[in-house]
Amino acid sequence: MVVKTQKLNTGAEIPTVALGTWKSEPGKVGAAVKTAIEAGYRHIDGALIYQNEKEVGEALKQVFANGTAKREDLFYTSKLWNTFHRPELVAKGLEASLRDLGIDYLDLYLMHWPVAFKPDGELLPKDKSPNEYVDSIDYVETWKAMEKLVDSGKVKAIGVCNFDIPRLEKLLASAIITPAVLQVELHPYLPQPKLIEFCKKHGIVVEAYAPLGSGGNPSVLKDPIIGEIAKKHGKDVGQIVLSWGVQRGTVVLPKSVHEERIKSNHAIVDLTEEDMAKINNIKERHRFVNPTDLLKVDIFKGDIGE
Repeated sequence: MVVKTQKLNTGAEIPTVALGTWKSEPGKVGAAVKTAIEAGYRHIDGALIYQNEKEVGEALKQVFANGTAKREDLFYTSKLWNTFHRPELVAKGLEASLRDLGIDYLDLYLMHWPVAFKPDGELLPKDKSPNEYVDSIDYVETWKAMEKLVDSGKVKAIGVCNFDIPRLEKLLASAIITPAVLQVELHPYLPQPKLIEFCKKHGIVVEAYAPLGSGGNPSVLKDPIIGEIAKKHGKDVGQIVLSWGVQRGTVVLPKSVHEERIKSNHAIVDLTEEDMAKINNIKERHRFVNPTDLLKVDIFKGDIGE
């Protein structure tokens, strides 16, 4: 099976479809990772905050041992959590993920959010107000520490998540290393074309998390326009949405723990210009992953990705 890739600004190739592991349940995520790699995936997207990297690491150990894949053939991404933003803690955040995963290096390490939490508290505070746990560290200082990780050889590339254009502009103004990747929520209801164009101009590959939406209403997978295109191609709606994401130049990170869904998500199809235009012209706008709910911090301030 030929794995489609994009070239990063480091020269490395990143597979355009990854298995996402956010919200993948303990006891299921390891099997999902093994199923994905056996089905041809060569890109796994994880994070310390998902709290499942030990199980992912056990799965990786098994696929390396049985010859299904070699470490050098697999692209693994993890993310620096908010409690490790102080420059002296950045390397410790990385080591925590490497230790749980049982591997020596990451292909990509991303700053998970452009906000720092105090390091002496919970990973995700539930019963506190932001002024009790938000730290004063600027993400520019965190980035400088992440740049040093590349020199260590333990990280092949670095990038950011959940940054908008003004934050990227601020980071680029002082960065020695341009982010290789920006990972943000992207799907037909949150297409963010201006952000994608900005990243293209600066040589930053854009990754789409929640590329199928994230459940609830409105439902991307129940959109009648996409349903009509799926019927025409004889494919399921999810395959059409993911194919739209890849065809517009992004890397997609669908999450599933179900074997058939994992396999179908990897089967990208070629859409016509008419198909692409129809999806691009969908007017519904919705952000499913709201940091005001998750972090109690308003990062996007109502931006719905125009």
